[in-house]
Amino acid sequence: MATIRRAGFGSVFEVENETVGIGTTGTATNTLQVLGDIKSSDATVIGLSTLTTYQGFVDKDAKFGKAVIDVESKAGTLGDVVIEGDVTVSSASTFCSSLNQLTLTDSFSVPTGNTESRIHCQTTGSMRFNEDFGTLEFYTGDTWKTVNSFKDVGNRGRAIIAGGENDPSGTDFKIIEYIQTSTLGNAIGFGDLTSTNMQNPMGLSNSIRALFGGGNTVDTINYITIASTGNGIDFGDLTSARPRGSGLASSVRGIFVGGNPGVNIMDYVEIMTLGDALDFGDLSFTGRGPSSTASPTRGIITNDFSSNADIDLISIQSKGNAIEFGKDMYYGGYGANGGASTGTRGVWMGGYASDNPKSPSQNLRRTTAIRGVEFSSGGNATEYGDLVSASYAVYNSATGTKNRGFCFGGYDPAVTLDSTNTIQFMNIQSSGNAQDFGDLTVPRYSIGSACDSHGGLGGF
Repeated sequence: MATIRRAGFGSVFEVENETVGIGTTGTATNTLQVLGDIKSSDATVIGLSTLTTYQGFVDKDAKFGKAVIDVESKAGTLGDVVIEGDVTVSSASTFCSSLNQLTLTDSFSVPTGNTESRIHCQTTGSMRFNEDFGTLEFYTGDTWKTVNSFKDVGNRGRAIIAGGENDPSGTDFKIIEYIQTSTLGNAIGFGDLTSTNMQNPMGLSNSIRALFGGGNTVDTINYITIASTGNGIDFGDLTSARPRGSGLASSVRGIFVGGNPGVNIMDYVEIMTLGDALDFGDLSFTGRGPSSTASPTRGIITNDFSSNADIDLISIQSKGNAIEFGKDMYYGGYGANGGASTGTRGVWMGGYASDNPKSPSQNLRRTTAIRGVEFSSGGNATEYGDLVSASYAVYNSATGTKNRGFCFGGYDPAVTLDSTNTIQFMNIQSSGNAQDFGDLTVPRYSIGSACDSHGGLGGF
């Protein structure tokens, strides 16, 4: 039996080495066992105490101050948890149940690291801070995606056009200009590239920067800030000098593909850094003038001036060789550059076509065709409409927003290589022909182009 030294008004109740039950109907099993609520304004417990209602995660609120909390692993549902002060959870600890609501009175830190150190426990919904990209990212159960960290205040919606050649004058251009994609109108001067030797550059962009790489004799990469105006700034170098390739990008990574005189090279850069391009992998064909476009995770590269009609697929966030996505039968594709994307559908415009599926490089003719694919499934290209004229359908450049696709310039080989200043646009979501948008500042072809709101943005 318990020893009661004194009981009464204002007394001290001490229990030592005995069991006492309060509210129990049988023999108590602990030194002090209370069935019911315990209320205390100042209680000191020395030794190991078990809070069964908290361990079972029943409908109770737990409020932690500056203390060491040792809770055995239990499953169930926990109500509100309010943390005031510092609480440290060791790396070996595991929470097997999610919280219905977590209220923090100061700050909350997620795991950090570079791309190569992504946590191996890739639970759907896991979140971390990527130090390489300076962004939050989360795991979808299939891949890592970035959390958009910008607020669109209405300034986005610019397409950038850079470089180009003019025939019959033979002039090489380093000019940069832009259009507002939501309206109609002529291009406006932006600045200059660093060299006229970049007259046939590959263009790509995220929502902040546009990059233009390559040229007839240079491996230079320039970058500009899309929301402002100004000249190109040196970014770094491609792995090799080449013109007339194509570019595609997600919100963080840009990939330069192919190029004349026919290479299967793919280079990549991290858009918000500076430095030379690195090898990404190889195309399945020699990309002499391919077109390309992107979703947030996938890149599509069309066939080129070669003996096949392949459409290649790559995963932007990883490195490796391209794999076959589908075919663009009877369509050579050579002479077009770039493409547009809604994020789910990618299209490319014009170029050369052939009626010989076994050898698309033979019997070439200019085509007005606007063709494309759905990113979510492999398959052959589908025709969505036509450009205004076949006369200037080759050596044009294309880019777009998630709604509109744009085609810039081109030339007519039947009229002494005469160049055009035409800008055309089309609605990517619906089938239909292109319409006149406005004019470039000077007629030219083999231009590089990029846009700050294309369908590749919104993830890796």
